[in-house]
Amino acid sequence: MSDLPPPGPTEPESGTPDESTRPASTAPGPVPGQPEPSGPPAHPAQPGYGTDLSGPSGAGSPSHPGWPAPQAGWTWPAANAPGVAYPGHPMPGAAYPAPPSPGGPYGWFPGLDPNDPLVTPPYAGVGGWFARCAAAVRRSWRQLVPIMLLTQGVPAAVISVLSLFLVPTAEPVTGPDGAPVLPDGYLEHIFAFYGVVLLAALLFGPVQCTGWAAGTWVVARQAAGAPAGLGPALRYGLRRALGLWGWTVVASLLITVGACLCLLPGVYVGFAVALFGPVYLFERQEPIGRAWRMFHQRFGMVLGRVALVGCALLAATVLDLVISGISGVVFGTDPTATPGTTVGAVVLAVLGAALAAPAYLAQLVGLVVAYAEQRAQEGPVNAARLAAELG
Repeated sequence: MSDLPPPGPTEPESGTPDESTRPASTAPGPVPGQPEPSGPPAHPAQPGYGTDLSGPSGAGSPSHPGWPAPQAGWTWPAANAPGVAYPGHPMPGAAYPAPPSPGGPYGWFPGLDPNDPLVTPPYAGVGGWFARCAAAVRRSWRQLVPIMLLTQGVPAAVISVLSLFLVPTAEPVTGPDGAPVLPDGYLEHIFAFYGVVLLAALLFGPVQCTGWAAGTWVVARQAAGAPAGLGPALRYGLRRALGLWGWTVVASLLITVGACLCLLPGVYVGFAVALFGPVYLFERQEPIGRAWRMFHQRFGMVLGRVALVGCALLAATVLDLVISGISGVVFGTDPTATPGTTVGAVVLAVLGAALAAPAYLAQLVGLVVAYAEQRAQEGPVNAARLAAELG
């Protein structure tokens, strides 16, 4: 007679112990002689983790009728269960995933929302920056376009029209000995022309700075979900215009000194201080030095963003040269010789200034989003905080 007890009611006919009799702390181990699996078993058309398959009657998922019916309320194991691979995408409400940092484990970048409409999280790359620039334009173009036309287009149109009347029409000629001969009064006309243009630029500087500040206010407020009307935006711009204009003069002098030494130093300084405007508006202290440090701390990132903004300005410059060339071909070297040519040249000058407005808009949005991205590299920040910092 065998010493084994007779089979109990909890054992199936196959002789395999029932799972319900296994202790809760015992987990099935690896099969001897076979390698351990590297992850969870793959199931065709497997639903996502956390999907409740019980249905109202516990009969299983209607889209997978061949699966055995689970117990009521049963769900797939949680993503952080032992032996279960973590899902390969951020979950709703989770912080932005950061790649492994030197000496640190893989984890979540704390305090940042990957879906923030203004702040590009670290490691999102130029695609994240460009996506937020495009979203800002879609949200704010109704306010930004009139602001740019009023504060950037009108000054540009006035300077262009003044240039039509002040630019010298007589050109230097070559004398019998091969030396250039200047027409009478040529140098006086040149100095008068550049003097008037410089004076107009200085007078229109506060107007332009009003537009930069107003546009920044609109972009930040609308990204935070706050109202941003045209009137309040211009009033905010007027409050910040003189301060921003003063720092603009300082930055322009630095760029001019660099350009006088050689062209490349001037270009370098222009890139290095490009973020001084947003720094002044959001932080209101040491804008030149802060922008310089941002540029050199993350050289490649800031250089790439500012270079893309520069491409928009370059396109506007090329467009202006094309329109000036058309004006010269159609109306000659002296477009103000007759009333008809004068009207036509003025219309083309105003049209060229208006067509440059999208480039100004791209410059504003690109630099504001680039500044927000640099703030995210330094610590947690979001659109609501940036909008509050504007005051």
